[in-house]
Amino acid sequence: MARDHGFHALRVREVVTETADAATFVLDIPDELRDLFRYQSGQFCTFRASVGGETLMRCYSMASAPEVDDELYVTVKRVPGGAVSNWMIDNLHAGDEVDVTAPAGVFTLQPDAHVVAFAGGSGITPVISVVKTALAATDRSVRLLYANRDRESVIFDDVLRALDDAHDRLELVHHLDAESGYLASDDITGYVDASGDSQYYVCGPTPFMDLVEGALLDAGVAADHIHLERFGANVPVPTTDVADGGAGGTGGDDAAEPHDAATDEITVTIEIGGKSETTTWHAGTTILQTGRQLGLSPPSSCESGSCATCMAKCTEGTVKMYVNDALTEDEVEEGWILTCQSIPTSPTVHVVYEDY
Repeated sequence: MARDHGFHALRVREVVTETADAATFVLDIPDELRDLFRYQSGQFCTFRASVGGETLMRCYSMASAPEVDDELYVTVKRVPGGAVSNWMIDNLHAGDEVDVTAPAGVFTLQPDAHVVAFAGGSGITPVISVVKTALAATDRSVRLLYANRDRESVIFDDVLRALDDAHDRLELVHHLDAESGYLASDDITGYVDASGDSQYYVCGPTPFMDLVEGALLDAGVAADHIHLERFGANVPVPTTDVADGGAGGTGGDDAAEPHDAATDEITVTIEIGGKSETTTWHAGTTILQTGRQLGLSPPSSCESGSCATCMAKCTEGTVKMYVNDALTEDEVEEGWILTCQSIPTSPTVHVVYEDY
């Protein structure tokens, strides 16, 4: 069965100040939700908040690791224009309730490979979760390059120092811009494992991730060995050349190319919250954008194919996803799609947002 992606009210047990602009929120998971909120290191939850009269949803990764931490917690950093992150830091206190989805995501520890990780700023959150699990549950070597503006910006400084002291298998390097200048490609290539026995994990601001990914690819690292967690910016859906990803609906991968919108009329029906609307698809728009054009309010967050907030079920017809960094293969087989990355590939498509 597909995951429960509805929202559940969870109480904040504790708020821990990490730095001047970052805080950790420890969530109290009631007994009846413990199975639902079991997670793998590197996964995230989606938070829903009412900010300025508008309902907003954002994804935050667990900094905790199930193998070593008894509690589930996320760490949030204040950013310019960060409506939900800033609201959480300013307004969410111990004892308050917040709406949260069950854990999701595929930025998880891969089997039988050494770990090479790159984190920038608050991108350390899912990375430290993966690192803790690798050190606690495997005998693999772990190398971590953590880039920040200065020493005061380092999140989890004490935790990282303790892990470094406790594990000879961990190689921890801090890169501080104030001391060493901005990170460069040469700083990355020294981490490439010539044996090919490593998996690479990258999370941080978009320029940081682009730099690291590009340097790794240029150094010959296979693309399927590079794992990226992007929540910082929307990624537009390409208009040509379908990228690797999932196909949803009844046709699966047999429907790889969309119909010619100039000659074939494509009808899209979107059902949400008991309301159903139908329209003719406009070429170049995603299912999510089509829903908005219909005056509906489908859920969304990253709009980059990373978070699954916008997931819905294709119950009729087929679609093609340009990017899928959130749904499992089983979920795609069942017809689940990321509507922010999906376009129709059949004359009619019916999409249902369940549990919303």
